[in-house]
Amino acid sequence: MTPTCQAEGRAHGGHPLLTEGLFLFFPVAALHAVITPLVWAVTGFSLPFVHVVAPSQWHAHEMIFGTYGAALAGFLTSAVPEWTDTTPRRGRALLLLLFLWLPGRAVGLGGIEVGLPLAALTDAAFLGLLFWYVLTALCARASTRHASFAVCAALLLAAEIAVRLAWFAGMSELAGRLLQAALLIFLIFLSLALARINVVVINLALDPSGETTPYRPHPGRQNLTAGLTALYTVAALLAPRSAVPAYLALAAAAAFLDRLAEWFIGRNVFRSQVLALAGANAFAGIGFLTLGLAGLGAPVSATAGLHLLSVGGLGLAVMAVFIIAGLRHSGRPLDLPWQAHAAVALMLCAGAVRVLPELGLGTALAGLHYVASAALWSLAFAAWLHGFLPLLLNPVAAAHGQGDAKPEHGPETREAVSGNDHAQTQS
Repeated sequence: MTPTCQAEGRAHGGHPLLTEGLFLFFPVAALHAVITPLVWAVTGFSLPFVHVVAPSQWHAHEMIFGTYGAALAGFLTSAVPEWTDTTPRRGRALLLLLFLWLPGRAVGLGGIEVGLPLAALTDAAFLGLLFWYVLTALCARASTRHASFAVCAALLLAAEIAVRLAWFAGMSELAGRLLQAALLIFLIFLSLALARINVVVINLALDPSGETTPYRPHPGRQNLTAGLTALYTVAALLAPRSAVPAYLALAAAAAFLDRLAEWFIGRNVFRSQVLALAGANAFAGIGFLTLGLAGLGAPVSATAGLHLLSVGGLGLAVMAVFIIAGLRHSGRPLDLPWQAHAAVALMLCAGAVRVLPELGLGTALAGLHYVASAALWSLAFAAWLHGFLPLLLNPVAAAHGQGDAKPEHGPETREAVSGNDHAQTQS
């Protein structure tokens, strides 16, 4: 985002947080991720107003459609305008999205079932409006290149409506499968996004000048994880008791772990932004491996597999995007502040602590791992907020105030967050 764009954004949006989608929704998502798990941990993960919907489903819904939903809004309202070279949504358009997102979070925080109709209406309107923003930008340029992201937004809208209808009908088992499908749709979305981000981030780690592209992943592998995750999602939703989802889960695990096979880049792999991306793929691969083995009768918990995907895989992927986008869109190179390193480390620990007792490891944590993981998850996003909110509030001034850390502009700046594909088309 250039200084000219930032100046235009202030003229149109007023407050700095309203100049670009991620400037508003990344902090909102982080704040939700800080508050919600801590409130639930303090109350013993019991929701006093719940009578019909299982508390565990409320928790899953708020993670998926609350925290990750706000993160999705920030990403798409910033990335799609850059992909399509269209005017970004600012000011009132972003506030409208926020006001539609908020009622569902107030209802979900306490599981207030009397507010279900209002939450269902506003959450559907939020995702519907987000889909409309994406679709109109793509149509304005008659572009189908990034249509997969519009499809993911539409599928999330359908999943949200379906989950609410299942709750209204008292169909808890179906609602659980639909929530799992929504989680996997988010994983598909992030698989597509990270396939684009990985290339630029690793190349910048190898050559900070951005003049060369020594890392060139195999083009045929780039969208393999998303495709296999989509196949698994359909099979798990339509035939959950067959062996088909298990074998597809193993295939998806192999695809995610295969991504790591190309990441032999020396000591640069230990940079936090690279570790976060690698960790997201590793958690997703191990999560699908666990789901596949559980489906074939191995003595492992399928629930552990889902937590590996949601807390570990998606948590690290979202944190990586928050860090990379927060720096790049505020005019900075990828010189990470200490809060970014802390956030990545805390998120890694949150994912590990959540699943180790369920996998028969770290049994001393059994019974405590719920609260410990929730606290680590909240602290990770709190660390990000502490380091990055000041940068987003005043991106130009902050970028110019760090000595040699000058704003980076040009095509490569957009690629790191918005996913320009030209670097990955070279084999």
